Amino acid sequence: MAKPWKTIESIDTDEGVLELRQRDERDFLITVGGLVLMNSMANRSEVVLGQLGCKHLQNHPAPRVLVGGLGMGCTLRAVLDSLPATAEVVVAELNPVVLEWCRGPLADLTAGAASDPRVTVEIVDVAERVRRAAKAPAAEHFDAIVFDLYKGPHFRTDARKDPLYGSRAIENAHAALKPGGVFSIWGENYDEGFDKRLCAAGFSVKHERPGRGGLRHVVFVAARQESVAKPSVRRKPSSRR
Repeated sequence: MAKPWKTIESIDTDEGVLELRQRDERDFLITVGGLVLMNSMANRSEVVLGQLGCKHLQNHPAPRVLVGGLGMGCTLRAVLDSLPATAEVVVAELNPVVLEWCRGPLADLTAGAASDPRVTVEIVDVAERVRRAAKAPAAEHFDAIVFDLYKGPHFRTDARKDPLYGSRAIENAHAALKPGGVFSIWGENYDEGFDKRLCAAGFSVKHERPGRGGLRHVVFVAARQESVAKPSVRRKPSSRR
């Protein structure tokens, strides 16, 4: 018989009561308004998200990565394990209590990922953080942007104005990445419209469904292509006089 859940902490938010629950040493839930956001025993897609988003940076001398959403820190752990010791990782998280949980009762799940010296956590909306990076000098752009948010893209997403998955937001992500950078996004299901918007913004896109059974979420991997200088075309002198 399963043990009952124990509520460790709960706080009021604009989307309902946010709670951290536990029933075994490594068995945790984060819920909001009674809906399960994260489960520490079912996080394979979050781990694969971090791995695929940073796979191209393993041998990079000093990569810069932006992670949108801290959650339980599972994606962040996968990101860190894919990066060298010289990496700089910025995490954009809306709620400071989530950071407290990741550095407190959830820390053992991720070997203290949120306290890693490579990590800086900013309490900010990730959409705003991406916009800021898009307008910044090239040196402040990122080699990877990883979105691990509990609401992924879906068919009801406003194709233009959605602050995370609309075409304007995608253009900002493209501008915030260095050439060759990767934008990876967690989704509950595949969304064709989002895929098309990524391609229209100049990304090369693939997607994967991690796992072999049960509920399989989607990971979008969108690569910004290296800038290629267009060859100059010399015009022949006109024969007219």
